[in-house]
Amino acid sequence: MKSTLQTSVNIPKVLTIAGSDSGGGAGLQADLKVITALGGYGMSVITAITAQNTLGVTRIQDIDLDVVEAQIDAVLLDIGVDIVKIGMLASPEIVRTVSSALKRHNIKKIVLDPVLRATSGASLGGDDTAQAMITDLFPIASLITPNLDEASLLLGRDIAGPDDFKLAAQELLDMGPQAVLIKGGHLDSTHTQITDYLMWRTLEDGLEIVQSKEFKHYRVNTLNTHGTGCTLASAIATYLSDGHDLSHAVGKAIAFVEAGLEAGRFLSIGEGPGPLWPMFEFYPTALIDEEGKY
Repeated sequence: MKSTLQTSVNIPKVLTIAGSDSGGGAGLQADLKVITALGGYGMSVITAITAQNTLGVTRIQDIDLDVVEAQIDAVLLDIGVDIVKIGMLASPEIVRTVSSALKRHNIKKIVLDPVLRATSGASLGGDDTAQAMITDLFPIASLITPNLDEASLLLGRDIAGPDDFKLAAQELLDMGPQAVLIKGGHLDSTHTQITDYLMWRTLEDGLEIVQSKEFKHYRVNTLNTHGTGCTLASAIATYLSDGHDLSHAVGKAIAFVEAGLEAGRFLSIGEGPGPLWPMFEFYPTALIDEEGKY
C-alpha cells in the first residue's frame, strides 16, 4: 500500500501496443525511447516478437491472443493510460483482440500506426490484417498515420505523390478514424522536400467540419531511417497526452523526427540502415569528434 504521505505527481501515461524489434531501432523499443525522451511514462503490450536487425526481418512469432489481452488488462486495470499508440499487429486475430480489449476499457484516445510492411520490405501484415484494421480499429482511432505504401494497401490503389494526398486522406477518413496523417517520406529520394498531409474532423456548433493541413519539410540526407514511423506516431501520442492539440502535436512530432534523423546521421549501428537517434536532447551525437569519440 502506498504511503499516505507520498506526494502525487502525474506525468503523461502512454501505452504502446506493438511488436518487439530485437535490433532496438523500431517497434516498442523505439516507442519507449521516444515516450521517455518526451517526458512520458511508457508502458508496453507485446503483440509479436521479431528477429530483426538493420539488414531486415528474419522471423516473426505472434504472441498468444490471451497473453495480448492479459497484458492490456494488467496495465489498464492498475496504472491506466492517457493515450494508446498501436503499431504492429501481425494478424487479423490480434487486431480483433486489441480492438475488443480497448473497447471494453472504453479507451478514447488512440493513435494507430498501421504497420503492414517493414522498411526492408518484409511483410508485417497482409490484406486480411489491413481489412481487420479498417473494420475493427479505424472507427475507434483518434488518428491513423499510414505511409504511402500502407495507404496504398489500405485503399487498394497506388498513391503516386502529394497531388493524390487530399483525396486519399478523405477516403481514409471516410473509413472511420477521426484524423488521418499520410506520410510522404517513402517517395523516392529525388524528392528533396517531403510533404505530410493531415486531415481531421471536428464539431463546431453541432456540425462536423473537416480541416486539413500540409507539413512541408526537407529530407534529411541519411540512410539511418529505421524506426521513423514508430518514432513519429509515438511522439504524436506523447504530445497529445501532454495537452497539445492535434495539428500542433503533429508539427512538433515531425520536428522531433527531423532532429532525430539529423542527430543519427553518422551513427554506426549495424551493417544496414541504422536507426535515428531519439535521445539527442540527452546524448547529442554532435559532440562526437572526427575520430568517433565523445
